[in-house]
Amino acid sequence: MGSVGRPEPLRLGSIAPNFDAETTNGPINFHEFIGDKWVVLFSHPEDYTPVCTTELGAFAKLEPEFARRGVKLIGLSANTIESHGGWIKDINEISGSDLKFPIIGDKQRQVALAYDMLDQQDATNVDSKGIAFTIRSVFVIDPKKTIRTILSYPASTGRNTAEVLRIVDSLQTGDKHKVTTPINWVPGDDVIVHPSVKNEQAKELFPDFKIIKPYLRTTPLPKDKTSAA
Repeated sequence: MGSVGRPEPLRLGSIAPNFDAETTNGPINFHEFIGDKWVVLFSHPEDYTPVCTTELGAFAKLEPEFARRGVKLIGLSANTIESHGGWIKDINEISGSDLKFPIIGDKQRQVALAYDMLDQQDATNVDSKGIAFTIRSVFVIDPKKTIRTILSYPASTGRNTAEVLRIVDSLQTGDKHKVTTPINWVPGDDVIVHPSVKNEQAKELFPDFKIIKPYLRTTPLPKDKTSAA
């Protein structure tokens, strides 16, 4: 599928496009589904494929951790919800999980097109009609319906669910405490004072902050003050 008719790519800060869709948990309106929660929307090339099967099992096992942070999970695959239902049984059997979150049926690629999840590079990643399958995209969306993170993986590479959870922790913790997170940060590590916070305010907010460089100021932030608490 070429670029003709494809919408402008979504960017960080874009409002997540709304849509109505059938899912394994019934019909949804996406913005109503989001409600006042965070959402992780992630796509899969096709049902009954090996990499996707391992991924959905891993997301199902981590769903309680996402739920504790006020995050809903929702998957998407370019097949019917009837197909998804049988596939979920395989996923639970193989991974020992109990998959409860909805999976969108997107056989016509309507949602995949709106979110620019289609594969343009791998000419073999198409269905029997030659329509491009979805790539492994991840969208982290906040309660204001704003896209905060976009990840795209090739069809051959499984995602890292712990990294998706780490991104959520970084975003939620940063929003709450006016901080950013450095390379390889995990909850409990030192964080970076946001550039918009002046030193005088930083002293009040973060009594133990350090000035490494004028543009790099760090402060301890215990794990129990992060969204992982």
